[in-house]
Amino acid sequence: MLKIRDKAPQFEEMAYVNGEFKKIKLSDYNGKWVVLFFYPLDFTFICPTELEGFSKNYKEFERLGAVIIGASTDSQYSHKAWFERDERLRGTPYPILADTSHRVSRAYGVLVEELGVATRGTFIIDPEGVIRYMVISDLNVGRSVKETLRALQAFQTGELCPVEWTPGQKTLGKA
Repeated sequence: MLKIRDKAPQFEEMAYVNGEFKKIKLSDYNGKWVVLFFYPLDFTFICPTELEGFSKNYKEFERLGAVIIGASTDSQYSHKAWFERDERLRGTPYPILADTSHRVSRAYGVLVEELGVATRGTFIIDPEGVIRYMVISDLNVGRSVKETLRALQAFQTGELCPVEWTPGQKTLGKA
C-alpha cells in the first residue's frame, strides 16, 4: 500500500493535452512539484467542477513551480470528446492521463476494481519524486482545490505549519 514518504509510482501513459494526444511520464517532471489528481469518469456531474477548479487555479500552481496532472480510467478519445463538448473544460491547460489499463490508479491505490474507476485521489509529489500529501475520498464528494493549493504552499515553506495555516501567517519554525 502506498504511503506518505514513499517514492511516487512512475508511469508512462497517453494523455489528452490541449487538444492533442501525447504520451507523458512522471519523470518528465523531475525537479518540479507535481499535483496528481484522479477523478472517477468523464461525462459526469462532479468531475467537471473539479477539473474547472484546477484550471481556474492553474496560474497559481504554476507560479509555485508546480505542475498539475489529472487522470481517470477513461480513454484519451473520451477525454477529447468530453472536453470538446463541455464548455467548462475547453482550454484546460494541464494533461489528463488516460489510465485505461488501470495501472496508474492501481499503483496509487485509488482504483475501485469492481467498477473500473478511480476514487478522488489527490497527491502532492515533491521535486525528488516523494509523496508528501495524499487525500483519497469516495466518488460522491468533490475535493477542495484551495486546500490542495494551501497544502502545497505549506510544504514549500519547509517549516512546521499549524492548523489552518495560510501563506503570510507565522509558521512554528523549521521542521
